[in-house]
Amino acid sequence: MNIKIRPELDAQLVSTAFSQDPYPTYDQLREETPVAWSEALQAWVLTRYDDCQATMLDVKRFSSQGRVLAALERYPAEVRAEFKPLEDHFTGGLISSDPPNHTRLRALVTKAFVPRVVEAMRPRLQNLIDELLDAAQPRGQMDLLRDLAYPLPAVVIAQMLGAPPEDRENFKTWSDGIVAFQGSGVVSAERMRHSQDDLLAMRAYLTKLIDDRRREPRDDLLGRLVSAEMEGDRLTQPELLTTCVTLLTAGHETTTTTLANGIYTLLKNPEELERLRADPELMPTAIEEILRFESPLHRNPRRASADIEYAGQQIRRGDYVLQIFASANRDPEVFPDPHRFDVGRQPNRHLAFGLGLHFCVGAPLARLEALIAFNTILRRLPNLRLNGPVEWERHSLFRTLKALPVAF
Repeated sequence: MNIKIRPELDAQLVSTAFSQDPYPTYDQLREETPVAWSEALQAWVLTRYDDCQATMLDVKRFSSQGRVLAALERYPAEVRAEFKPLEDHFTGGLISSDPPNHTRLRALVTKAFVPRVVEAMRPRLQNLIDELLDAAQPRGQMDLLRDLAYPLPAVVIAQMLGAPPEDRENFKTWSDGIVAFQGSGVVSAERMRHSQDDLLAMRAYLTKLIDDRRREPRDDLLGRLVSAEMEGDRLTQPELLTTCVTLLTAGHETTTTTLANGIYTLLKNPEELERLRADPELMPTAIEEILRFESPLHRNPRRASADIEYAGQQIRRGDYVLQIFASANRDPEVFPDPHRFDVGRQPNRHLAFGLGLHFCVGAPLARLEALIAFNTILRRLPNLRLNGPVEWERHSLFRTLKALPVAF
């Protein structure tokens, strides 16, 4: 008989209190039922590092194909018909496909993210961070989330795609809407309707940019995606659109969250902050610890591609399987004293960027943005401190702050 998460613990997974501090609940789940069915989420919940790792690497049985569509499939055909554009978008693409199609797509997309391209962005990133801090510094205070952590990656990805920086507010609205229905098997039709509206708006915007690149090729990310070729094969128009939407949403959300979570975590751990100020060479390991300690991607969905027996449980074909990165990255079997934030932690085999075939293609850029941003903030704002209460968003997919008020 399959194990279910006990009702009182399952209820915590969808509670307001859980969004503010999920880690005690995850500690209980790892101890009691590390692989178990959640009635609240309508999904299998995996909370141990080893199980998350094993199922991420087992792409044949734990598939990414259509991995976010479990919620939609619970509706009758007449309701699903309304969401055909949403279903089509998340049926394939880089993050929602398996080999061999994923292999082909990733090879083409990776051509636009070669190391020299990422490294060449260093001066532009430094200038942008300085401009954002210049605007805030005379005030002596800022919402670091709104004034830096959000606009930095949004402007960067806009520039990479050749889009006007002033359109970044649209990127935020669309990105937030598109990911809002993901991360749970239970979603209202209204929320999916909003997600589809934002998806269609973003795709219409990107279609114009892609058409511009076809008429007038340019050496930016979008131009390289349009021209990327491997053995005579190129991205089709639907694949281009899906890829660009993925880069905008994943690149924006993950980096914004990493920056805000990182500064908040450092301010909540003043001894580690001072240790980092005294030894800036620790910054690379500090960034990895931030990614582990407050993982931006909270949970990662997969689908069972067949009936599977795993860890003594009978997982049915099509079942939603949630790899809980936030829990795996605090598993004491892998990370000694896991609830302690340690800027010098080594080794640090966190799963924040995924693993295997679906390891985040934009991870080098996210790490570079974080490295320059944290170094610049600590150098320019030596007396940085929290300047008000902080709350976490109720978001099923990302670990995201509502705001980050600071003074300096």
